[in-house]
Amino acid sequence: MVPSPEDDERFLRLAIEAARRARERGNHPFGAVLVDSASRVLLEAENSVLTDRDPTAHAELSLIRTAGARYDPSALAACTLYASTEPCPMCSGAIYWGGIRRLVYGLGQSRFYELTGGGEKLALSCREVLAAASERLEVVGPLIEDEAVQVHEGFWSPAA
Repeated sequence: MVPSPEDDERFLRLAIEAARRARERGNHPFGAVLVDSASRVLLEAENSVLTDRDPTAHAELSLIRTAGARYDPSALAACTLYASTEPCPMCSGAIYWGGIRRLVYGLGQSRFYELTGGGEKLALSCREVLAAASERLEVVGPLIEDEAVQVHEGFWSPAA
């Protein structure tokens, strides 16, 4: 069963809350939530790049690692991953290789780069990355972008 637009917004707000917690813990403000086909939240993850000193500790990638260890691939294929911000190329690949076939995100890449001042060295949208996949993955977003941007406001300075 495909979630309704209202469900998508509700679960995105959970991902944004995870991003807020990441920021409060001294990390970059990114969060992710995994929801099954019965609209049950299976997992939540936060970015922990700074506190773990691990450049791959993005919320989406951390969520995929845990999900792959806990759930069968057929169950993951029926899940939706909600990301507070459009996933980077690394995380987009991980979502695909993790077997999740639906992605919904809040803040889009272009608006995110406006906040950070650009300078991204690997600026590919998740749609560009996933377009190269041999299996289709549904991508929805940006959604509730004005809400999703709030957790980033005031965070991205030269010192962050």
